[in-house]
Amino acid sequence: MSNDLTLTFLKAGLQTTLQDNGRKGYQQLGIPKGGALDQSSASMANHIVGNESDEPLLEITMAGPEILFDSDAIIAVTGAHFDVYSDNVLIENDKVHYLESGTMIRFDKLNAGCRAYLAVAGNWKVKKWKDSVSPLLQVAEATPNSVIKKGTKININSSYLNHTNLWDKKIPYPALSNKVRLRVLVGPEFHSISRLAIANFFGKGHKVSNDANRMGYRLSSQLEKATEIKELISSGIIPGTVQLTGSGQPIILLNDAQTTGGYPRIANIIDEDLDQLAQLKPGDEIWFSLI
Repeated sequence: MSNDLTLTFLKAGLQTTLQDNGRKGYQQLGIPKGGALDQSSASMANHIVGNESDEPLLEITMAGPEILFDSDAIIAVTGAHFDVYSDNVLIENDKVHYLESGTMIRFDKLNAGCRAYLAVAGNWKVKKWKDSVSPLLQVAEATPNSVIKKGTKININSSYLNHTNLWDKKIPYPALSNKVRLRVLVGPEFHSISRLAIANFFGKGHKVSNDANRMGYRLSSQLEKATEIKELISSGIIPGTVQLTGSGQPIILLNDAQTTGGYPRIANIIDEDLDQLAQLKPGDEIWFSLI
C-alpha cells in the first residue's frame, strides 16, 4: 500500500539534522564523512521500522523538535533517552510505534545521553549530495532540508507500513553514561609529547567542554609539559583522532571535522567506541585506555 506522508516541524529543537551512513570515498577530496555520530543507534532505529540501514533519519541533539504527521506512520526512537510524547502519551525507546494521521510527536526532557534518532518507515524524499543527506556547513545549499528549521517539511513514501522488525536482543544496546572509558591506539605523533603529558592523558578523567559539536569535542583538561608542541604540516585525520593543541588541550575530532589538521595526533579512539563518544555532552567525563 502506498502512503504519502509529510512531516511538518512545529519546533526544530536545538540541533536536528537529517543523517545516514555518511559519505564514503570522498575524504581524499577534503570532504568530511558526515553521517550519524551514533551509528549503532541509527541502524537500530531503521531496522526496527523495516528500513534499510542507510535510509535517512533524524539526529536529535540535546533538545528535540515537535513534529506533526499528516498521515499514518511507523516510527522508532533510539539513542539518547528523552521523554517522547505521541500527542500526550509517553512512548518508549527502542520499540516500534504506530501513529495515526494528525499525531504530533514531541521531544521533552533529556534524561540520558546526547543524541536520539527518529526513524520513520518508508522512502525519504530528500536531496542527497555525494551519496548522502548529511549536511555540510561549506555547501549548505547542496542539502537544503538537512538542517531542520521551524516550518521544514519532509516528504516520505511509506509504501510498506506493515513491514517491521524486532531488534535482536543478543546485540547489546548502546550504553548511556556520563562517564566513559574509551579505548585508543597510539597516534603518529604520540611519542613527540612528554612522558608527563602521556601520564596525565591516561591517568585522569577529561571533561567535555562547552566547545562540543559534530566537528569535535574540545576537552577541558590541559596536559602539563605540552606547551612546547609545535604545529605540524597538515596531515590526514579521521573521526576519533585525538589532537593536542599547542596549549596542551586535547581535541577529539568527529564526523564533520576537516580531513586534515596540523596539531599532533596523539591517539585514535577505536571505531567500536565512537558510538559511546557520540552520546557525551558538555560536562561528561572521558577516561582513555591504551590497547
